[in-house]
Amino acid sequence: MSRLQQRLDRIKAGFAERAPAEAKAVMHQATEELRSSGIMDSIPQVGDPLPPFELPGEEGIVSSQELLGAGPLVISFYRGGW
Repeated sequence: MSRLQQRLDRIKAGFAERAPAEAKAVMHQATEELRSSGIMDSIPQVGDPLPPFELPGEEGIVSSQELLGAGPLVISFYRGGW
Protein backbone atom coordinates (compact mmCIF):
# COMPACT_ATOMS: atom_id res chain seq x y z
CA MET A 1 0.00 0.00 0.00
CA SER A 2 1.31 3.44 -0.88
CA ARG A 3 2.15 6.04 1.73
CA LEU A 4 -0.46 8.32 0.21
CA GLN A 5 -3.14 5.65 0.58
CA GLN A 6 -2.09 5.02 4.17
CA ARG A 7 -2.36 8.73 4.93
CA LEU A 8 -5.77 8.97 3.25
CA ASP A 9 -6.95 5.96 5.25
CA ARG A 10 -5.85 7.65 8.51
CA ILE A 11 -7.65 10.86 7.57
CA LYS A 12 -10.80 8.93 6.72
CA ALA A 13 -10.65 7.01 10.01
CA GLY A 14 -10.11 10.22 11.97
CA PHE A 15 -13.11 11.82 10.31
CA ALA A 16 -15.23 8.75 11.05
CA GLU A 17 -14.30 8.99 14.73
CA ARG A 18 -14.90 12.74 15.13
CA ALA A 19 -17.72 13.68 12.74
CA PRO A 20 -21.29 13.85 14.00
CA ALA A 21 -23.50 10.99 12.84
CA GLU A 22 -25.74 13.42 10.90
CA ALA A 23 -22.78 14.75 8.91
CA LYS A 24 -21.59 11.25 8.07
CA ALA A 25 -25.11 10.26 6.97
CA VAL A 26 -25.35 13.27 4.64
CA MET A 27 -21.92 12.55 3.15
CA HIS A 28 -22.69 8.85 2.62
CA GLN A 29 -26.01 9.72 0.98
CA ALA A 30 -24.38 12.27 -1.32
CA THR A 31 -21.66 9.79 -2.26
CA GLU A 32 -24.24 7.11 -3.06
CA GLU A 33 -26.26 9.56 -5.16
CA LEU A 34 -23.16 10.43 -7.17
CA ARG A 35 -22.31 6.77 -7.73
CA SER A 36 -25.90 6.00 -8.74
CA SER A 37 -25.89 8.88 -11.24
CA GLY A 38 -23.45 7.01 -13.50
CA ILE A 39 -20.76 9.66 -13.12
CA MET A 40 -18.22 7.00 -12.17
CA ASP A 41 -18.46 5.56 -15.71
CA SER A 42 -17.11 8.76 -17.27
CA ILE A 43 -14.27 9.74 -14.93
CA PRO A 44 -10.66 9.24 -16.02
CA GLN A 45 -9.06 6.10 -14.66
CA VAL A 46 -5.53 5.77 -13.31
CA GLY A 47 -3.15 5.97 -16.24
CA ASP A 48 -5.64 7.62 -18.63
CA PRO A 49 -4.25 10.70 -20.37
CA LEU A 50 -6.05 13.95 -19.64
CA PRO A 51 -7.37 15.95 -22.56
CA PRO A 52 -5.38 19.06 -23.42
CA PHE A 53 -6.37 22.12 -21.39
CA GLU A 54 -5.50 25.76 -20.80
CA LEU A 55 -5.58 27.67 -17.51
CA PRO A 56 -4.76 31.22 -16.47
CA GLY A 57 -1.26 31.60 -15.06
CA GLU A 58 0.78 34.46 -13.61
CA GLU A 59 2.01 35.47 -17.07
CA GLY A 60 -1.07 34.67 -19.16
CA ILE A 61 -2.69 31.48 -20.40
CA VAL A 62 -0.80 28.24 -19.73
CA SER A 63 -1.27 25.28 -22.07
CA SER A 64 -0.88 21.71 -20.88
CA GLN A 65 0.52 20.79 -24.29
CA GLU A 66 3.29 23.39 -23.99
CA LEU A 67 4.15 22.25 -20.47
CA LEU A 68 4.24 18.60 -21.55
CA GLY A 69 6.61 19.58 -24.32
CA ALA A 70 9.10 20.60 -21.65
CA GLY A 71 8.81 17.33 -19.69
CA PRO A 72 6.51 15.48 -17.28
CA LEU A 73 3.58 17.45 -15.87
CA VAL A 74 2.28 17.25 -12.30
CA ILE A 75 -1.16 18.69 -11.57
CA SER A 76 -2.27 19.62 -8.07
CA PHE A 77 -5.87 20.49 -7.21
CA TYR A 78 -6.54 22.91 -4.36
CA ARG A 79 -10.15 23.08 -3.23
CA GLY A 80 -9.76 26.48 -1.64
CA GLY A 81 -10.64 27.66 1.82
CA TRP A 82 -14.30 26.79 1.90
